[in-house]
Amino acid sequence: MNLHFASPDVGARTLEIVNEMKALEGPLLPILHEVQAEFGYIPQEALPVIARALNLSRAEVHGVVTFYHDYRDHPTGRHVLKLCRAEACQSMGGMALEDKVKKLLGIDFHQTTLDGAVTLEPVYCLGLCSTAPAAMLDGEVHGRLDDTAIAELVAGVRL
Repeated sequence: MNLHFASPDVGARTLEIVNEMKALEGPLLPILHEVQAEFGYIPQEALPVIARALNLSRAEVHGVVTFYHDYRDHPTGRHVLKLCRAEACQSMGGMALEDKVKKLLGIDFHQTTLDGAVTLEPVYCLGLCSTAPAAMLDGEVHGRLDDTAIAELVAGVRL
């Protein structure tokens, strides 16, 4: 389950993380990963703290956060469902699967259900081409999905 609550002082906790990791070579990415692990996303309040501590501009830090798809600038649901949109999955019925999931959840990509249970995200390859179409739910991959299998996955996280 991916439920995260921001601490009352994002800046102070971010500074602690930065101070623990800034001695690493190329510390920005590991710091961003750790901040996201702490809060469930990269809060806007964390960007100037990271930039100042690493002697970077806020724009540079923001650019890295927005460039990489795995960084989030908003909280996610308790579960994250990623649907593969690569060619192999599309050729094996991935688009119909996307439509089914969107209808079941009542949301589109990059949205979270109103109950906060599920965030739906696209991903452009899970490396399961031989078992397409595929999805990842909370870090666990699932292949050879069909309407029944995806409905069971969705039902399991909507409890």
